[in-house]
Amino acid sequence: MREAVKDEIIRCRLLNMTAKASWYASQLRRELGLRNRRWARGRAHVESYSNPPVIVYAPEHPTDEDQSLHPKAQERLLGDPDVGTPPERVRHGNFFDAAYAAIAARPEWMRRFGKIHAQGRALPKAESGPNAEPARRWRELDSSMSSDALLMNVFCAPGVAESAAVRRALGVDGDAEPVFGWKARVPLASGRFDRTEVDMRWGGLLVEAKLTEGDFQTRAAGVVEGYRDFDAVFERELLPRVALRTARRRAAVEFPEEFTQEWEDAATDDEVAREFQEGIMALAREAEQAEVGYAGYQLIRNVLAAFAEGCSFCVLHDERRPDLREAWFAVMAAVKSAEMRVRCKVLTWQELAALLPEELQEFLDWKYGIVGPGRMSSPVGDVTDSD
Repeated sequence: MREAVKDEIIRCRLLNMTAKASWYASQLRRELGLRNRRWARGRAHVESYSNPPVIVYAPEHPTDEDQSLHPKAQERLLGDPDVGTPPERVRHGNFFDAAYAAIAARPEWMRRFGKIHAQGRALPKAESGPNAEPARRWRELDSSMSSDALLMNVFCAPGVAESAAVRRALGVDGDAEPVFGWKARVPLASGRFDRTEVDMRWGGLLVEAKLTEGDFQTRAAGVVEGYRDFDAVFERELLPRVALRTARRRAAVEFPEEFTQEWEDAATDDEVAREFQEGIMALAREAEQAEVGYAGYQLIRNVLAAFAEGCSFCVLHDERRPDLREAWFAVMAAVKSAEMRVRCKVLTWQELAALLPEELQEFLDWKYGIVGPGRMSSPVGDVTDSD
């Protein structure tokens, strides 16, 4: 009886966290959508077919006409690589100009643009190049909602990785440079390794960057408990649990409309139809089998990666997402060792912004609404959904 009550309390707490996460994430997406609709003016971009639409940017490269200009004019438009002059025409609307120039000059950083946008079908087809090259496929880093793009905007910008203040804030020692999309080797109980991708490794620090993502993902208990160091690092009973629903087979039902409407979208202006559909879907979810899983899977996995590598681990999130901080603290509280707990960190983009160059701070303010503590972000009231 006591265990049943405990499980119900945990379930209600997780449902509450999920509801809050959904609200905070949707509010931030809405604000970023408005800010980027303004920022996108005069920059190559498209809007997704989703509701609300997401701004997705395209790179802008020099044309043949630019290449034929007088050397002085060419330097102004394309930059001078010998002195590091930032270009005016080699840019990407989703990036701070100086950061994108630095990315373009580093093949290992530019490889991050190899990740194709997962929702490419929800976007207009990109135009072909000026010389009839095949249309470029949309990349994840093109999206205005991308936390990886925000991460690279900050840490690829000249002067940031070299800043003593930034290094102190994150606890980074030595001369190491940031590595994006670092492949960890997290040991499994089977003797093999999970080659999970960490957003950034900077010396002895692993970083998970978040912006508008809904949560830190969930995984079945069998997967999470299959890591070699799981019980050495965590008190499993203290970790947040979830009931994972497994998709059921769509069996025949007495009334065919209940089967079809379960998977259809209700008319947006028909409240009765929406309520009817939601009731059908609720019954469908109850009919699905459930298995025990863990919330905060990305956090658990990255803490295990930091433990295996002897590193620290930091979550970088927006202060407008307190739900993410709460989820991180829930996982951090289950870490057994005090020594490992002090290697687990959290920092907001806003706290970091105060340490950055002035021009980068201005970019983060207008495009993301990110400003240092005690400052007011630029207004978005002059931009409307119909603008």
